[in-house]
Amino acid sequence: MEEQTVYTRRRHGWRLAGWVKILITVVLTLAVSAGVWCLLLGKSGLALVQTYLLARFAFVEADADLGRAVDAGLDAFVDGLGDRWSYYLDRERYQATNERRANNYVGVGITVTYEREEGLLVQSVIRDGPADKAGVLPGDVITAVDGRSIAGDAREEGSDLIRGESGTKVTLTLLGPDGAAREAVCTRATVHSPSASGKMLEGNVGYVKLDNFYSGSAGSFQQEVDALVEQGAQALVVDVRGNPGGYIVELERILDYLLPEGPVFTHKPRWWFESVTRSDAGCVDLPMAVLVNKDSYSAAELLAAQLRESAGAPIAGELTSGKGYSQITFPLINGGGVGLSTAAYCTGSGHSLIGEGLTPDAELSLPEGAVLGGEDDVQLQAALDLLAANAG
Repeated sequence: MEEQTVYTRRRHGWRLAGWVKILITVVLTLAVSAGVWCLLLGKSGLALVQTYLLARFAFVEADADLGRAVDAGLDAFVDGLGDRWSYYLDRERYQATNERRANNYVGVGITVTYEREEGLLVQSVIRDGPADKAGVLPGDVITAVDGRSIAGDAREEGSDLIRGESGTKVTLTLLGPDGAAREAVCTRATVHSPSASGKMLEGNVGYVKLDNFYSGSAGSFQQEVDALVEQGAQALVVDVRGNPGGYIVELERILDYLLPEGPVFTHKPRWWFESVTRSDAGCVDLPMAVLVNKDSYSAAELLAAQLRESAGAPIAGELTSGKGYSQITFPLINGGGVGLSTAAYCTGSGHSLIGEGLTPDAELSLPEGAVLGGEDDVQLQAALDLLAANAG
């Protein structure tokens, strides 16, 4: 009796052999699956998969780095969507982004800007962080990292060079405001970065700098404002210059804390219903002004717009970026992540900032080398002048 034949003779007639049944089942399953994937992906999506398979099994260089090719391809794919706010992150950048959004990261504890040609301008230093212990001061310019110059276009690489593994050392070459050069040796460590910092200005005006809207930022901001109110603050300046935005839930908590009863945020997802967040009656009952610049993004400019809309707060600084889409960062199986714009958002009244940004009541730029919140901060002075004018 032959077992490995396509058909076998049984008492009731001819029947397919077992292995042929399995083969037909697999082929039919693949055919159905291919049809499903075709419906889901379309020809363009299948072409991406096809290209990867061809590169893996037909490309002449068998040891080609397909992971690097995929990273480049995904980056180009998201860029091809034409949305400046969507992005692709490879494994390392995805991990670093998650750390930053938790307001914990491995580094030296500084905030920098790119406005100085000589290197990175230090805007703030976290108290008791590695940089603070090494003597780095706001206003210093980092011109080299471990002897490698970061002047000019190399500034874009500066932050990556400063980061590293916890416990390792990094030498920063600094140019002080007086023009004197010196070095600071910092030991990298896990740094908890408080999102907000505050101080009392002359005339009983409280000043709060909010760096981001990531995890814990609402609590940090409220703590600083409450402390200033207890110290006798009679007015408040909220500084969101250089603030990249963050999480909607943190923005909503800050809006609810600051503003009186009414609509404060409108969210319009692609796959869900439009929703309007309302603030309750509890609020910070003080005159307020807001500071913004061209690097105030997303939740930062929405906060400024809503403070103006709900509380009549004047705004000083520069025209903002004009962002009006929120993103969700989706983890990918290669360890990276893709951030896609999935919803539009507006102020409580429904006003969108897309393409127009936020025009300040007093529009002016900082002089080169000025430190935010420092004596040469002309934007802060303009905000104080607006508060005084409104009070008068």
